[in-house]
Amino acid sequence: MSQPEYDLVIIGSGPGGYVAAVRAAHLGLKTAIVEKDSFFGGTCLWRGCIPTKALLENAAVWEQTRHAKDFGISTGELKLDFGAVMDRKTKVVRKLGKGVEMLIKRNKVDPYQGYGRLAGRGQVSVTASDGKVTTLKTRNVLIATGSTPRMLPGLKADGKNIVTSDEIVSLTSVPSSLIVLGSGAVGVEFASIFHRFGSKVTIVELLPRVVPVEDEEISAELAKIFRKQGMTIHTSTRADGFKMQGGKVSCTLTPVDAATAAGIPNGPARELGAGKPAPAPASPAAGTIEGEVLLVAVGRRPLTDDLGLDGTKVVLDRGYVKVDGYMRTGEPGVYAIGDIVNTPLLAHVASAEGILAVEHMAGREVRPINYDHIPGATYCEPEVASIGLTEAKAKERGYDVRVGRFPFAYSSKAPILGQTDGFVKMVAEAKYGELLGMHVIGPRATEMIAEAGIALRTEATVEEMYRTIHPHPTLSEAVPEAAHGVFGRAIHYQP
Repeated sequence: MSQPEYDLVIIGSGPGGYVAAVRAAHLGLKTAIVEKDSFFGGTCLWRGCIPTKALLENAAVWEQTRHAKDFGISTGELKLDFGAVMDRKTKVVRKLGKGVEMLIKRNKVDPYQGYGRLAGRGQVSVTASDGKVTTLKTRNVLIATGSTPRMLPGLKADGKNIVTSDEIVSLTSVPSSLIVLGSGAVGVEFASIFHRFGSKVTIVELLPRVVPVEDEEISAELAKIFRKQGMTIHTSTRADGFKMQGGKVSCTLTPVDAATAAGIPNGPARELGAGKPAPAPASPAAGTIEGEVLLVAVGRRPLTDDLGLDGTKVVLDRGYVKVDGYMRTGEPGVYAIGDIVNTPLLAHVASAEGILAVEHMAGREVRPINYDHIPGATYCEPEVASIGLTEAKAKERGYDVRVGRFPFAYSSKAPILGQTDGFVKMVAEAKYGELLGMHVIGPRATEMIAEAGIALRTEATVEEMYRTIHPHPTLSEAVPEAAHGVFGRAIHYQP
């Protein structure tokens, strides 16, 4: 039997892989997609973004219902049915999973279930669960195998007391207490979910501030709000000495100085900027704490093992595939995208990289991605979103910086929603007022941030942003107010 022949074989069907497959089909490329799991859609759909956001929405509805009397609504006795919560999450995931399958089918992309590997120039082998191997001939290969949660040495996820983001979305009950190791997007989202469901939550962060990739003012505001909500936060703190006792996990907390935190290899400290020591510790802790569940949320590692890369010109750096601006590896005809390359580990980044890669291999005129313009979205309560340069990064790059802020407490819409925490912060270049970045913490922040993305893409000034008329009353009015604030003339807020 002759080998199937393709213009493109994609290994991995997450938001990078399946989006690339659809775009390749649009461009007339005969395409196959290989997935090792029994379902298409990848981690984001089945174990990451989608189930997490479904649980966050449940938590938001639960929290709003608990405060329904503030809106003049009497609800009687309330009960949280966690089984029903998880059932709803599963229904959402399965519905979207069927949608991905339909996209693949409608675009005439050939699906293969099995483990994909490079098998020599222009070939990909697919090993099915029964051991059968199919070899596909192809002009191009796109590797989009994603990432998996990192685990601390000496720990192993058991799905019950010690979990990563993969397992916590399948818990069968709300833990009485939850220790969260790491305060990036994953850590603070699950902290926010289970705190609202009733868990006693403690966050332990090695670096000096929570959500360390965000602007420092945003980090400080989120920590303040989380503490006001009743969570315990320990920054500049290391957790180790883990033990199981009495059905709970205990660990020892040790204060960490800024220089040590900034020098941790492969850690998030590199995101604090310029290799400089991190700010002074804010709330280090020492002693022993315990919780019913320990969530390890200390980052993710790329899945680049056993892909048949040996003997190729594909170069790895700390497990990440090195690529150029068009997502090409050193091996002719082999591209790589998403979490396996050292770009932001975000679903929308993987999708954009997938589209760029297939358009390039199809001979279209394309431009490399500007990673300064990637929006970040964290769906905790309050939400956090950002795009462009932080104030500190802008100064490091030599800009003369001006900053405008507008608190949601002064917005007309936020009090209507009963959500007045947070603010919009705009970072601009002083001479011409070019927008450099926008950072939001507060209600609907993740929906609002796209406006700044368009502004950055078109090199808009803050004047253009405040002269763009926004509807009233809306949360989006905080954007032109913050733009006005860059030049000290916000209408409804005088600091």
